[in-house]
Amino acid sequence: MYGMLWRILPGPWWTRLLLLILLIAAVLAALVLWVFPWADHFVTPQEVTVEQP
Repeated sequence: MYGMLWRILPGPWWTRLLLLILLIAAVLAALVLWVFPWADHFVTPQEVTVEQP
């Protein structure tokens, strides 16, 4: 998959690298801004109580 992505990006290697970094940053930003907050509604944290001696 990574080889295919590398082949379809245009330009010399440094342009491909820059585009790949921007693509990874965009995917991470989308995860942080939309996917993780959406999934947070479905994850219920366990209520943990710590008793003091």
